[in-house]
Amino acid sequence: MAGGVVVNNGTGKDYPGKLTMFVLFACIVAATGGLIFGYDIGISGGVTSMNPFLIKFFPSVYRKEQAAEKNQSNQYCKFDSPLLTMFTSSLYLAALVASFFASTVTRVAGRKWSMFGGGVTFLVGAALNGAAKNVLMLILGRVLLGVGVGFANQSVPLYLSEMAPARLRGMLNIGFQLMITIGILCANLINYGTAKIKGGWGWRVSLALAAVPAAIIAVGALFLPDTPNSLIDRGHTDAAKRMLRRVRGTDDIEEEYNDLVAASEESKLVAHPWRNILQRRYRPQLTMAIAIPLFQQLTGINVIMFYAPVLFKTLGFADDASLMSAVITGLVNVFATFVSIVTVDRLGRRKLFLQGGTQMLACQIVVGSLIGAKFGFSGVADIPKAYAAFVVLFICAYVAGFAWSWGPLGWLVPSEIFPLEIRSAGQSINVSVNMLFTFIIAQAFLPMLCRFKFILFFFFGAWVVIMTLFVAFFLPETKNVPIEEMVLVWKSHWYWGRFIRDEDVHVGADVEMPAAGNRNGKVDPAKLAN
Repeated sequence: MAGGVVVNNGTGKDYPGKLTMFVLFACIVAATGGLIFGYDIGISGGVTSMNPFLIKFFPSVYRKEQAAEKNQSNQYCKFDSPLLTMFTSSLYLAALVASFFASTVTRVAGRKWSMFGGGVTFLVGAALNGAAKNVLMLILGRVLLGVGVGFANQSVPLYLSEMAPARLRGMLNIGFQLMITIGILCANLINYGTAKIKGGWGWRVSLALAAVPAAIIAVGALFLPDTPNSLIDRGHTDAAKRMLRRVRGTDDIEEEYNDLVAASEESKLVAHPWRNILQRRYRPQLTMAIAIPLFQQLTGINVIMFYAPVLFKTLGFADDASLMSAVITGLVNVFATFVSIVTVDRLGRRKLFLQGGTQMLACQIVVGSLIGAKFGFSGVADIPKAYAAFVVLFICAYVAGFAWSWGPLGWLVPSEIFPLEIRSAGQSINVSVNMLFTFIIAQAFLPMLCRFKFILFFFFGAWVVIMTLFVAFFLPETKNVPIEEMVLVWKSHWYWGRFIRDEDVHVGADVEMPAAGNRNGKVDPAKLAN
């Protein structure tokens, strides 16, 4: 093939292409949209463990915390405050609503302008939070941050999946999750530094510095090219062909271009994507768009990442030690994500899901047992430093398991499975379900910790068992499959194949339909004709 590397995708069709510097740069810039989400996840837990912040906005929580430390009262309940959890979780409710509006913007104006809008809105929210005088101003800023997150999370994974060559789609898409983890780590480091600022205004610096990742994605989006898929869908066919040549690094793009045009023409027949997505033939994708983000939140990861400093203070760490422990988990998160980047297109999505789930389950059992052995149900105990360090070790192992499985794959898989005609709507459902359960868990965690005590870790562990079994039986392998041919994977799956009729498959006349019944949902190249 002229100037390209043949992509062995296992579907009976080979698209020529290579990873060009143009595509790599565009994907890196787009992935920085994950910085705003990650920064907020890390920063909110840190500032809520800073005493000056609590004294100004949540004095009742501060008094309860001081009484717990002075009187050795229940450590599980000292942070339980509906207003405090509303500060953290209001962002995710706003992101849920914003993702539906982002779907229309992403489809009509293109992916890059949705990213730009998200960055600008997040920038305004950061300014409001940094200058907050009261709780109302604080939560209004959080709502604007949420709108920014909703737009970025809706558009960035789609952009990355559409720009990337099929054989490298996993690696490039996980750049989004890598940026989330970098954002979390930067937030933890900033919290550690600003907590030491004399005068008690360090929390303002932490909140205001959210403007930096917001500016990065807002400015970067202005220089991003549109994806060929989006250009075709909006009627710019000549520009799309030029862009496809540029992103694939070859002139031999006719076959892929024709498939994109066919997908676009079919998508234009769909006047109401929100209604069509409920059709029987889209049942597999819709199920995954709901189940995967739901399960991602029920792993319990946000218990660690939102409230890592709070959790470590609950375990008996001093202020600085709790923030440093959060920095340690942030470092683990970043480095473990690189494992996923390196392996996702080699091992595949299923193996990482299954291995990560097993590791997280084991760690949750150990952490729950260690905390239960010391605090019991009373929540009163002194934890030796060595014992606490042992707890942190298993928390880090849990974070690592999430960071190379459910973390990145929770965004990758839903973004690559939808056909073009319902892709924006499908991604909106993915983001909204993710944000809804992020909101619910953020709102419910501290009251649940107060009432369930150490049993909470076993609660999330039970969900990890359920989601790991779900992946084992119902998630097909999607690695190396061109995004416009993904229907073949579902058609060949032992369960999902029954929902898709032969006439529902439109991927080109040269591809023969695979027989259904493969338990793992892998398309057998031997059954396909070139």
